[in-house]
Amino acid sequence: MLVNIASRLDEEAIRELLEWSVFPDPEHLRRAVELYRNGSGHTLLGYESEGDIIGLIGYHRIDGGTIEIDHISVTPEERYKGYGRGMILELLALENPTALVAETDEDAADFYRSSRFTVVSLGEKYPGTERFRCTYEAAETEEEDD
Repeated sequence: MLVNIASRLDEEAIRELLEWSVFPDPEHLRRAVELYRNGSGHTLLGYESEGDIIGLIGYHRIDGGTIEIDHISVTPEERYKGYGRGMILELLALENPTALVAETDEDAADFYRSSRFTVVSLGEKYPGTERFRCTYEAAETEEEDD
């Protein structure tokens, strides 16, 4: 179940989850925390299982129907059990977007592919780092499933 965790950003476990979703640099973590703390239209939800937050997903709307995923992570001991995809499915049900988009690195591109996203290379956006644009067309997928 997804619950709002923006008010819990001072908790070590929440910060650690958020840290796994950003480039390993204290400045990137600080910026991510401020993004959700300052009420700028960004939402941070945690995936709760048996009373513990084992994953998180942070996002914002980029237009009326499209949501951009800013951060997503699952604790290492709970990875590869479907929680990441579960958070995406819950987000789709909660927000009912026409599309989800995310930008990621090569390490996470396979996760998005396995979650039915279309993944396209953006090239080497940063020196030595290829980035990918991941898109999930919710409306199109729903029509195909009917």
